[in-house]
Amino acid sequence: DQQSALFGQCCFAPGEAKNTYGTGCFLLMNTGETPLLSKQGLITTMAATREGEPFQYVVEGSIFVAGAAVQWLRDELGLIEKASDCDVLAEQVPDNGGVYLVSAFTGLGAPHWDMYARGAVVGLTRGTTRAHLCRATLEGIAYQTADLIAAMERDAGQKIPALRADGGASVSDFLMQFQADLLGVPVERPAVVETTAWGAACLAGLGAGLWASPQEIPQARGGKVYTPQTRRAREYRQWKRALERAKAWEEVEP
Repeated sequence: DQQSALFGQCCFAPGEAKNTYGTGCFLLMNTGETPLLSKQGLITTMAATREGEPFQYVVEGSIFVAGAAVQWLRDELGLIEKASDCDVLAEQVPDNGGVYLVSAFTGLGAPHWDMYARGAVVGLTRGTTRAHLCRATLEGIAYQTADLIAAMERDAGQKIPALRADGGASVSDFLMQFQADLLGVPVERPAVVETTAWGAACLAGLGAGLWASPQEIPQARGGKVYTPQTRRAREYRQWKRALERAKAWEEVEP
């Protein structure tokens, strides 16, 4: 599934990375023809390659709850009627009002791997509105992605030039722009965000002789590139504080 999406995003060179923003997030970075054993709690696996070509490897990390947090706002809390309302409300406030949401509803995945972590909302005040909670939810997805990117860059010893985004939650303009601001690199979203299916189609096209090499495959056109517009260093530091409060919540004390 994720290897197909990586292929569909044309991440053929070392350092190129894609993130699928779905119910959870699945972030893969191409590391080239030599397997890289992670020291940051990431998974080393193989990329999709054609028969007869050198194997390519990736490091991979998963965020357990991403778009599912928006579903939680809709289905359990009743703060929104449809997922797209979250985006609209998030843009109605100039900032998160000091509110941070850690969506560790089923623990934390890579690079933290904390099965005892639980969801947390911190920084609430009397002035907190549902718009702030919506914004904090979307920002939380971007922060967890930034945690993964930082781990991958430490493993690979190189910075990513851009992040290619796909999946249902990537249709959020607010989320994509905030992600670009947070990472300090462009975030590229194709016109067709279902790149898992597109990647499978590309592999089939190569097998059928439609293209002679992966480099001839046209990338999905008509997408959008989000370039960094502001720095988010202070917000990211605050996220780290919120994250620590969610960790080990259910761990039994000795």
